[in-house]
Amino acid sequence: MPLIYLIAGEQSGDVLGARLMRAIRAVRPDVTFAGIGGEAMAAQGVVSLFPMRDLALMGLLEVLPKLRQLRGRLRQTIDDITAHRPDVVVTIDSPGFTLRVLRAIAPLGLKRAHYVAPQVWAWREKRVKHYPGLWDKLLCLLPFEPAFFARHGLQAVFVGHPVLESGADTGDGARFRTKHGIAPDALVLTVMPGSRRTEVSKLLPVLGETLRLLPAGVVPVVPLAGPVAEAVRAGTSEWVVKPILVTDTADKFDAYAASTAALTKSGTSTLELALAGVPMVVTYRINPITAWIVRRSVKVAYASLLNLLAGRQVVPELLQEDCTPAKLAAALNLLLTDPQAAEAQRAACRPVLASLRPVIGLPSEAAAAAVLELLGPV
Repeated sequence: MPLIYLIAGEQSGDVLGARLMRAIRAVRPDVTFAGIGGEAMAAQGVVSLFPMRDLALMGLLEVLPKLRQLRGRLRQTIDDITAHRPDVVVTIDSPGFTLRVLRAIAPLGLKRAHYVAPQVWAWREKRVKHYPGLWDKLLCLLPFEPAFFARHGLQAVFVGHPVLESGADTGDGARFRTKHGIAPDALVLTVMPGSRRTEVSKLLPVLGETLRLLPAGVVPVVPLAGPVAEAVRAGTSEWVVKPILVTDTADKFDAYAASTAALTKSGTSTLELALAGVPMVVTYRINPITAWIVRRSVKVAYASLLNLLAGRQVVPELLQEDCTPAKLAAALNLLLTDPQAAEAQRAACRPVLASLRPVIGLPSEAAAAAVLELLGPV
């Protein structure tokens, strides 16, 4: 039975891995899986080599205290792949860890695919010169990425963005209001502090204070991301305006449908909210030293994928020094009280979402087809 070894390092990669597994099984039910993942991949049958949360770190200063543990996990992963000798290795995002794995296992002669192209088009473009030989296939989520890598002599394939099959646009707002006792005319605000421990620790105090500055009666809702659920519970318990905490995906999508606006960290959550038709304000805050290093290397004008793909600011970005309660509250007030401003943002996001569709089928199906090409015929 063919074995595919998958490695995901954070929640978004875990979801990608689970969808990829389902799509592969639909074509090749004989395939088996092993590797590293979270709850979503576990539900598809992967017994993770170690807890995925050990890899869910971001930022130079945040990683340093965990460096010894990360090196141990890297060695453990390489040894496990060497022992299993899988037919294909698929690494998913988390380039700081996964690309090291790919380089280390190159002498084994295994077929390798990397899912979610490293965002070197945004910063540190010189890293591209280290990529030849790391993978047999590079699967890209964004439509402009294959052309970027082609300029560097690297073949890549656009498989579409997985947000399109997330179900974020299938929520029931009335059901959410009934379930949580929210009045039909109350303003609901989705608040998304992130899925990494390092980012939620920076954002939660600011987001809590922002809520205090909003008009009375706004109902905040915070979806809990698995790796940081307890940290978010603890952090939000200190907020003056107590939020509704949602723990499952269906409830989160219902919250989107009920929401007038959202306050979210930059990342894939912006695409989910756009798909659900929720106007948003985007924010982010990291360690000041890390931010200084990033700014010296960044080559794109926007942090939000929506703005980046549109080539202009379609959603407000309030980052780092601008990530303050007063500025966030002012930007949110406009979306909460001005239906025309909210609709203008929705309209600007529609062509961006359309550009994320693969030529044929769903993103997970396009990705599965690319991986199965490596596996070869039955």
